Amino acid sequence: MQKVLTAAEMREVDRLTTERYGIPSILLMENAAHAVARVITEKLGGSVKGKRILILCGPGNNGGDGAALARILWTMGANCFVYLFGSVDQMHGDAKTNFEIVKKIDVSPETNGPNENCLILFENAESSNIQIQPKDSVVVDALFGTGIDRPVTGEIRKALGLVQRELRRKIHLYVSLDLPSGLHSDRGEPIGENARANITISFTSPKAANVLPPASDSNGQLIVANIGSPQELIDAQPSQFYLAEREDPKSWLEQTRFTDDSYKNVRGHTLLIAGSESFSGAAVLAGNTAIRSGVGLVTIVTPRSSKDSVASRVSPEVMVRGVAETGNGAISEGAFEEIKDLLEKANAIAIGSGLSQSESTRAFIEKVIETCSQPIVVDADGLNLLAPFATKGETGNPLILTPHEGEFMRLLGTDDKDVLKDRVAAVRGFSQKHNVILVLKGERVLIGEPGGKVVVNPTGNSGLGKAGNGDTLTGIIAGFVTQAAAMNIDIFQTVVAAVYVAGMAGDVAEKKFGKRVMTASDVRECLSEVFLTLNSEK
Repeated sequence: MQKVLTAAEMREVDRLTTERYGIPSILLMENAAHAVARVITEKLGGSVKGKRILILCGPGNNGGDGAALARILWTMGANCFVYLFGSVDQMHGDAKTNFEIVKKIDVSPETNGPNENCLILFENAESSNIQIQPKDSVVVDALFGTGIDRPVTGEIRKALGLVQRELRRKIHLYVSLDLPSGLHSDRGEPIGENARANITISFTSPKAANVLPPASDSNGQLIVANIGSPQELIDAQPSQFYLAEREDPKSWLEQTRFTDDSYKNVRGHTLLIAGSESFSGAAVLAGNTAIRSGVGLVTIVTPRSSKDSVASRVSPEVMVRGVAETGNGAISEGAFEEIKDLLEKANAIAIGSGLSQSESTRAFIEKVIETCSQPIVVDADGLNLLAPFATKGETGNPLILTPHEGEFMRLLGTDDKDVLKDRVAAVRGFSQKHNVILVLKGERVLIGEPGGKVVVNPTGNSGLGKAGNGDTLTGIIAGFVTQAAAMNIDIFQTVVAAVYVAGMAGDVAEKKFGKRVMTASDVRECLSEVFLTLNSEK
């Protein structure tokens, strides 16, 4: 997991890097420029020679990064056109130093020979000065970094508008440094007009606007570049907000790898309490996904009237038991006594997918939560039956709740959507108050834990916003948590890995089938490719 820093925390890291470790700030700027140059070179096929690159610069350090980048790309053979919205004479510090270098180099084709590359600086630029041609390979946004706290205005706003209009028609690649200009570093909501990049390269650590929608939608592909600040300075910052990364599921898969002595009891037993007469498919989706997670055993408990429907469609490796039900086909409170043996044997329990609702089912769920000490994943109707929320308290493992936003508001006991304006704060507060792990579904899934840590998951796409994907996610989480409980692995780390893998499977399904066609079953079938990919990476 990568720590997400605020603008103030980022400034503190930069300051301490120089003061404590003696690393000059201009070297950090140089490292940032080299990191961007490497990305651009890779995206252009391995060489920038002869490419036309426009770099839009503001008068601050982000512009200084852009000036250093222009010099580096020019030495690599690119034709660089630097538009500075300000004057070099009015600048200061490292940014001024880099612009003074560019100003001294400033060479055009006329002075440098018709076959040589050029580096041209336009000071006090206006939007009308910017000449975008069909052969422009890259436009670099180095206008504002993390310091902006109000909407962009004037000529810079006009310039952003011009570039966005020409983006698809003429520009091959649009790269933003640190943040797409116009976004507030610490907010997930845009504050005005902003750039929309193909790639954003954030330095040292991601920022909230890099990872929280809708602001993150403007980032394109996010790359976090290490520019020389020691990791211990980042770790020391007070932020409790993190971005999940590929290393999280890779580490978890290594911890739960199959060994020569692996067998079903070592891998754990998942108990799914799911389904009803009208929603037996939810139990099938959750069960079929759980058995693909690497778990040893999966048992579905479902109302007796649903047993045949579930058993006929679920994978033959999944066991199905029918239990007592109410008059409307939902699990009754009396079913608890029927499954005591399963509750005792299970390493983890998932409850809620397609259960349907009744007072008897509510009493059954509450009895399971109050009685069992295993990790319990609660989803769908299980959540609705628990609202307003009744916590398990301080004993046993915390519950793992997986609501979408509507279900979360019911858990909070409100219909005021303003409570979700700051989703990170809402998740953190609820997790801490009720001693639970909360998985808040949405465009970017957030995962909170009782200690106050919140993780945003970067994988997944809008094709997952279809029926059945919630049940598939429940199956993945339940299967992963089962293995973690059997092998004594941290549950929160496990949930983060499960959500990442589920989103990654959705991304594979999108590539194979497209968002319009992909289904929850497709996502499940893509799990094998995800596991193979992650296990093969070193």
